[in-house]
Amino acid sequence: MADVIPSQMTFTVTERVTMGKPASEAVREQAEAMGAKRVFLLTSETLRRETDEIANIEAALGDRYAGTHSGIASHAPRSHVLAAAEAARAVDADLIVGIGGGSVIDAGKIIPLLLKHNVRTVEDFEPLRTYVDPDGNVINPVKVGPDIRTICVPTTLSGGEFNALSGSTDEVTMHKQGYEHRSMAPIMVVLDPAMTVHTPEWLWLSTGVRSVDHAVETLGSKMSNDFADGLADNALRLLVEGLSRTKANPHDMAGRLKCQIGAWQSMISIIGGVPMGASHAIGHILGGTCNVPHGHCSCVMAPYVLDWNAEHDNSRQHRINACLRNTHATAGASLDAFIRSLGMPRTLGEVGVTEDRFRQIAEYTMLDIWGRTNPRPVTQPADIMEILRRAA
Repeated sequence: MADVIPSQMTFTVTERVTMGKPASEAVREQAEAMGAKRVFLLTSETLRRETDEIANIEAALGDRYAGTHSGIASHAPRSHVLAAAEAARAVDADLIVGIGGGSVIDAGKIIPLLLKHNVRTVEDFEPLRTYVDPDGNVINPVKVGPDIRTICVPTTLSGGEFNALSGSTDEVTMHKQGYEHRSMAPIMVVLDPAMTVHTPEWLWLSTGVRSVDHAVETLGSKMSNDFADGLADNALRLLVEGLSRTKANPHDMAGRLKCQIGAWQSMISIIGGVPMGASHAIGHILGGTCNVPHGHCSCVMAPYVLDWNAEHDNSRQHRINACLRNTHATAGASLDAFIRSLGMPRTLGEVGVTEDRFRQIAEYTMLDIWGRTNPRPVTQPADIMEILRRAA
């Protein structure tokens, strides 16, 4: 037993994932199965205004439909999440359905927590958020979870719909913060590739790279295990194939579903407890503090973090490179080439982050839940500064 390293995987309370079934049909069936009578939809503004998708779901719900709210901004600002929670409270919602990208999905999972704890102001968020203590321990103060459940219908590939953790940005500090309870995980996730054709190409591809980053940082983590590595390996292969196919043909529905399943698999390891590394930690700050889209954070940072880690130990990167088809000699170079093939940005300058922001980003990164779980030890802001300068 001396060579066996103990590990474990933790799972959420998601009961069902549908793949390829029309969203209106899947949502109606779940609402009926649960006996939900006041179903509240939280949607993206574009889907609601410019497509028939939301109207179709409203119609399918019939007399179970209670109301629709849209307008959640990127990175789910507290005030926007609170406004959505008030709208859900006003109709006495008994089931929340989040339909859209990562910010809508995050808000849809946080709303039941706010309703449970009678949150009425943005200041009331504060006692519920996770935080990192001076010793680097992640503290989650939430002991009582929500009663109302959520269904998630994602239209991007960031994968947050599978997680019990959601993020909302404090608009005073511009720091994106986490909220977590296992009951915040959706009861069902609907993977309907037809819903994703409305997603702008840059958003689809960049959030796909976000899920690539999930898989890459799992395979690179020294705290992973064979179960998690196997999922991440297949996720990365599905995403590389699916993203390449949908870049070539946006109407390739089978390719889109491969991307969605790859995003799901990439999340299982995170949910199970495998910590991410510096790319994700920095990305949280680039998003919440510098307003960089989530997917672009990974497009820029992931290869630089791989290279920085490889200087310390590249032993876990050979498998990453194999999943990327060994197009270059190192995993970092192969990932860089793949991201460039999708037409995504590769430097901080391209996403509007200048060197005068680096100190703040580095200091905030040390407060992130994954700020100190990188395979190459990160012990001080100077370590993060070194990576940021490479990405400039």
